[in-house]
Amino acid sequence: MTTAAPRTVLERFPAGHPRGSWPADEYAAAQRAQGHDAHVVMDLHSDQFLVVTGTTTH
Repeated sequence: MTTAAPRTVLERFPAGHPRGSWPADEYAAAQRAQGHDAHVVMDLHSDQFLVVTGTTTH
């Protein structure tokens, strides 16, 4: 069994937004430009795009 790495949700965007995932993608890109490892995932349960970053520190 594998365990998922812990994630921190930086921001949430509704999936029903007229521009789709673009606002989430733009936010993630801005976070990456600041040095964060941010990416967009879809949370089907809440019907939202989440911008997340890993929080593992080894």
